[in-house]
Amino acid sequence: MSPQQDFEQHDYLEVSAFKGKFDVTDFIGSVSEKLIAESKADNGPFDPKPFIRSFEAAVDKLIAVRKDVQAKTEQMEKSVRVAEREYSKKMVELNKGFEAVSDSFSGMESRMNDVSSTAIRIGDQLETVHIERQRAQAAYDLIDFYNQFSKGDTTRLDALRKDGKTGRRQVAVILRRLNTVAKEVDLPNSEKTREAIEKYCEKFEKEMLNLFDRCYRKGDPKMMHHCAQTLLEFNGGASCIQVYVNQHDFFINNVREAPTPVDNVLWKLIPDPNTTPPKTEIGLTELFAEIRTTVDTEAQIVKAVFPNPPVVMQVFLQRVFAQSIQQHMEHLLHKGSEISDLAYLRVLQLVHFQASALVEDLKAHELPHTSSRTPYEATEFRRSLTGAAPAAGLSASAAISTMLETAMEELFVPYTEGQRYMERETKSLATIYSNLLVNFARYHKAQKGKASMFDRMVNQISAATAATANGGNTTSAQAAAALMRFGVITSDRNTDKLNEEPIREEDGTLSVDVAEKMLKWHAEAIGRCVELSPPNDVPKNTSTLLRVLAEAIGTSYVDAAIETALARIDVNDTKSEPNLQPLSIVKAVDLICHLWQQYVSIALLPLASSSVTIRRDMVVFNNQTVNRMEMGANTLLQRITEAIINWLSGQLTKQKRNDFKPRNDDLSFARVNTEPCILCCESLEKVRDAAKQNLSGKNLEVFLTEIGVAFHSLLLDHLRKFPVNATGGLMLAKDLKSYQDTISTFGIPALHERYELLRQLGNVFLVRPEILKSYITENYLGRIDPSLLKPYLSLRSDWGQFEKGFDSEAVPDETSSGHGFKDRFGRLSVMMKELESLKMDGISMGIPAIPSSITGTFSKSFGN
Repeated sequence: MSPQQDFEQHDYLEVSAFKGKFDVTDFIGSVSEKLIAESKADNGPFDPKPFIRSFEAAVDKLIAVRKDVQAKTEQMEKSVRVAEREYSKKMVELNKGFEAVSDSFSGMESRMNDVSSTAIRIGDQLETVHIERQRAQAAYDLIDFYNQFSKGDTTRLDALRKDGKTGRRQVAVILRRLNTVAKEVDLPNSEKTREAIEKYCEKFEKEMLNLFDRCYRKGDPKMMHHCAQTLLEFNGGASCIQVYVNQHDFFINNVREAPTPVDNVLWKLIPDPNTTPPKTEIGLTELFAEIRTTVDTEAQIVKAVFPNPPVVMQVFLQRVFAQSIQQHMEHLLHKGSEISDLAYLRVLQLVHFQASALVEDLKAHELPHTSSRTPYEATEFRRSLTGAAPAAGLSASAAISTMLETAMEELFVPYTEGQRYMERETKSLATIYSNLLVNFARYHKAQKGKASMFDRMVNQISAATAATANGGNTTSAQAAAALMRFGVITSDRNTDKLNEEPIREEDGTLSVDVAEKMLKWHAEAIGRCVELSPPNDVPKNTSTLLRVLAEAIGTSYVDAAIETALARIDVNDTKSEPNLQPLSIVKAVDLICHLWQQYVSIALLPLASSSVTIRRDMVVFNNQTVNRMEMGANTLLQRITEAIINWLSGQLTKQKRNDFKPRNDDLSFARVNTEPCILCCESLEKVRDAAKQNLSGKNLEVFLTEIGVAFHSLLLDHLRKFPVNATGGLMLAKDLKSYQDTISTFGIPALHERYELLRQLGNVFLVRPEILKSYITENYLGRIDPSLLKPYLSLRSDWGQFEKGFDSEAVPDETSSGHGFKDRFGRLSVMMKELESLKMDGISMGIPAIPSSITGTFSKSFGN
């Protein structure tokens, strides 16, 4: 069988084999699958000829298939073109038909629009004609009724009035219009006609009000609604609303004498500034609860009865605020004002708090306007009411919430407008602060009276008397003792009145608890200020209350305590041991300043943020107040320092000439320290303990450093006054070691090197002459020009034996090469300047001045 015949027997060369998914690899495999199997079965060499013949036959077959497919494709394309031409013809015909239909509808729409425009014009004209006809008919009726009134004939109106609900409503409209027309007509006998119409209107109104009253008492809401609607058409319904409100049980039952307060606990505690401001009062709470219940009920009734419920609710609520609430409020405020200003202000805040909560609850009763009149009738009604009806000013569209806010504001205006509230608030604060500080002020006033020259003399004599008791034999001491003994001068100042209440020492103590109490009371006043003042006035009022607080805490409290402490120090005898109690005042001032600044920054300044100018003024004023307290504390601390240094200087003057040049060696060795050393160390220990108890941080460090540096200068000068022998050198070394040990307990590193220098300087009296020259060139002494040490060296008892040789060898010639020690340190004070790193701010070599801002609180600038 030839390859061509073989291929014709297989379907993989048919057209159907190429439809769908066609894979060339599978096609080649199917063509050569049989030949490959035969080639594998033949053991001879590979013969390509069968493959060539097979593929040539396949190609020929594929070409024939392609021709058949191409012929079929051309035939189908011809058929498609014919179908497309037919389809296009049909679409063109359909488009022409649609265009004709669209044109027809457009024409119809245009004709309909023309007809509609004509109909609208006709409708507008008909409406205009109808309105004009109505007006003409109404005018005709008004003229007819007017003529009847001019003749005294009301038969037609009487008949219409008796014709049920509809008739009464028509009469109401006619009478309203007649009343308006009668006021405009100016004809002969028109006055008589106007009077007749007004009398008839009054008669009709009374009749409707009586009907409304009878229905109100019977509980007939439908007839009440008819009467209210008729009177609304007649004159706005104001008279009907007033009848309803005036006869309400709530107002009738509340028209009684002002209730007596039954909340005895409230009235007992309310004037005490230490108690929490009350938030409730029994009578007020019961009244507001009754108002809430009544309004809940009335809202439903008013909605069912009146065609304009918002207006009725506004009148009802205005009456509630103007009568019931205001009456009870005035009673409470009168009772509070009789007790104290603080009680008055707390009652005012209590009522404001409770009334605000009531207003928020009542805002939930917002009612819609439900008038049943047509727009035309409403327009005519409003036009006829212009300047006629009393209720014309009541806007039905006004929100009840707006009315409530206005009523709330008007309730408190008599008590908060202008400066009334702030005058009462500042007066209250000044009063409670004055009551709190009354004993404090009496104490310090009495202390200022004692700070006189006479008291200075009494103190001096008292000190001399004490010296006599301690064994002194001076003439002045004996005279002082005689004066005190015979009562010529007494230390208790008998000039004080015997019947005056005794003043206690604790009354004049500066207490942080008192300052906290004053700040607490001030915070309460600030809370009232924010609640009761208009938002625009809060910054200004806050600034005013800040000045009241500054006057109380700054001037009346802190400044008074500092002034008294300074006066005591001034009159204190320099020969008596200084009183360290004023250090507790410095501690209290420090804490009070911290409290002040925290309170002002957290509580007050944010309230003034809406006014840049007032806030800036508050910051400036606050800084001035704090600076004044700081300066007072600094001055007091400086005076205490001076008193301590003067006392230490006085103790050093008790040093005997031969304390460091004793003759009895056994007695000298028996003594540990000299008397001045013991006294100074005891005083320094007292100063240390008092300072650590009352000061802290940099304040403590600066104060102790100040004392240590000044005492160091005193000792340097003290050592130049006394000769020293070998035994005395040991005594001096013991004294200096005691001074150093005592100062080291201060815990101030800046003082360690100073007193180590002092100890080494004392050792120059113990060193043998042959090594003295080398000793003074070592350690701290090596930094000092030997010529500056000569005043101390010359106090050695053996100085005359080696002075000449020491001077020639130890003191270099200024003209020789090398600059020597004198070029490095010209004086002992220059050496001290080298130790500047040991100094603190405000420390000097003498008795220094405390810096204007010590540290800690006193160095803070506030308000930035």
